[in-house]
Order: sequence, then structure tokens, then C-alpha cells
Amino acid sequence: MRLTSYLKKGIVGTAITSMALLSGCASLTSQQENDPLEYVNRGVYQFNQKADQYVLEPVAKGYQYVTPEVVDKGITNFFSNLDDVVVFVNDLLQLKFNQALSDGGRVLVNTTVGVLGFIDVATDMGMPKNNEDFGQTLGAYGVGTGPYVVLPILGSSTLRDAAGIFADTFVDPIQQIDDSDAMWSVIALKGVDTRADLIQTKKVVDQASLDPYEFERSAYFQRRNYLIHDGNPPLEEDLFEE
Repeated sequence: MRLTSYLKKGIVGTAITSMALLSGCASLTSQQENDPLEYVNRGVYQFNQKADQYVLEPVAKGYQYVTPEVVDKGITNFFSNLDDVVVFVNDLLQLKFNQALSDGGRVLVNTTVGVLGFIDVATDMGMPKNNEDFGQTLGAYGVGTGPYVVLPILGSSTLRDAAGIFADTFVDPIQQIDDSDAMWSVIALKGVDTRADLIQTKKVVDQASLDPYEFERSAYFQRRNYLIHDGNPPLEEDLFEE
């Protein structure tokens, strides 16, 4: 059943308060030290791996098999267009007004000329896809990562980014669908489409390290650090001094 706006606000408030209390963990100098919940995280990680092996990946492969490539690409573009609404709002919150103009233009052009976003017209018009969310917004204002956490199904995150996920639901168009059955159906389709797009990436992760958990944790921190600093992250020793 869909969360009410009051419940969402309570969750966001609790998460952000907890994050403020624990943000000192972000100043630690190694990813191992910034994972105080590793024992629990590894348990959730193993659950996610099994869920992916027996449910998510087979469904994603089936979806990819029966869906023509052009349709698959159109669905991916459609969800990317909805995501641009979240990106636009976080552009404004970070005072990135030029980028907000571009991302707002993407939504307008792709929703109209691009037929509800199924065709990405905006990129060819000089409005490239950007990646912003509320977790990045908090990081841009100096909020520490907090401890690393592995969320059920969703995977790698931090306390800060988990709070950001909840906060972004307030502006996510999918979360605004009134019919809860329709909303969860759209969320499920988005999840399957996203997993299908990551089939090759998953193979790389499985082969890249003797410990995929550590590989994914390291990759997550590096990617988030890169995004928060707009492609110009600080030196590695300052990684958690955000």
C-alpha cells in the first residue's frame, strides 16, 4: 500500500536526524572503517544476491528476450524522462541554474516532441542527461555520508543517500500516481527494465573481484564521490571529508 505523505515525512525526518548524529563516520579514512555495519550489510547483500539469482535476473532476461530492442530502449527513455524531473528539482536545490534550465528543457522537449519521453530528442539538441538526487544535494551542502548500508533489493547506499531516496519520492512522478496498484506496477516495470539493462554489468562485477561485496562498496563510494563533485572529486585521502 502506498505510503502517505505524513508517513514519508516521518521517515525522512527520522533518517535525516539519525544521519546528522552519525555523520561523523564520514570523516574516517578507509572504506572498511566507514562500514561499521558490515556484518549486517553482508547478510543483506547475500539476500539480494539470492533474490537476484532466482527472481530478478531470470525475470529481467525473460523481459529482454520478449521485448524488441527498440521498445526496450523506448521504455528506458520513458523512465529516464521521469527521472529528469527529480534531477531538475535537485538542480534548483543545488543552485545549478544553468543545468536546471537544460534539464527542465529535457523534460519539456522529450515529453512533447519525444512522445512522453519514449524518444530522447533532447540529447541530440544539446541537452545531455545529468544525474542529480537529494543524496547528492545533501552531500553538496556538506552533509557526511554516514555509514555504508546495503538496502534490501536496492543494494548499495549510505545513511545520507538512503534519506535522499525517501526525500526524492516527494517529487518523483511515479510516486504521485493515485492508484497504488498502478503505481507499484510502474515501479515493478521500471525495476525490471533497469535490471535488464545491467545484465552485462553484473557479469563484470562477478568476475572483477574475489570479494564482490568489497568491489561494489568501493565502486559505490567512488561513483557517488564523483557525482557529488561534478566529475572533479577531491584527493582519495579526503574522500569522506564531504
